[in-house]
Amino acid sequence: MKQFYEYRHVVGFEETNLVGNVYYVNYLSWQGRCREMFLREHAPDIIAELRDDLKLFTLTVDCEFLAEITAFDELSIRMRLVDLTQTQIEFSFDYVRLREGLEDLVARGRQRVACMRGPNTATRPAPVPPSLRAALCRYAKTAGPPPPRSAGSSGPAAMATLPGKG
Repeated sequence: MKQFYEYRHVVGFEETNLVGNVYYVNYLSWQGRCREMFLREHAPDIIAELRDDLKLFTLTVDCEFLAEITAFDELSIRMRLVDLTQTQIEFSFDYVRLREGLEDLVARGRQRVACMRGPNTATRPAPVPPSLRAALCRYAKTAGPPPPRSAGSSGPAAMATLPGKG
């Protein structure tokens, strides 16, 4: 069994800038898409809970760019569980370009989310649902040390903190 959840993506022209390489915000979008497809495939009951009162708030997200990618590059976005607490989940993402049978790591990212419940005016931390916890544990990161982190940061790369549901 793979130690990561994989989402495959082929880069389109709309994801590139005038120079022809991928615009940075797309990496963050692919993290979200990967997480959504994971829920769809491995914890579909959570989708119903998201329609009810469960909220997954993105607390931090970051991405470190290692190589340029362009239109029609095929990517494997590989998500692993890094940390699972009572109410929060942290993921790591490897962005791997697939070309002619070779794999090239082009970026790394991280994302931390908090489970919340309640009306929008009074949300409060909530336990990670048992079915989501069970699905995530299959993809726990076990090999190698985590990337270096500085205090109050998710890493040396470009960092964005996104409020709200993510």
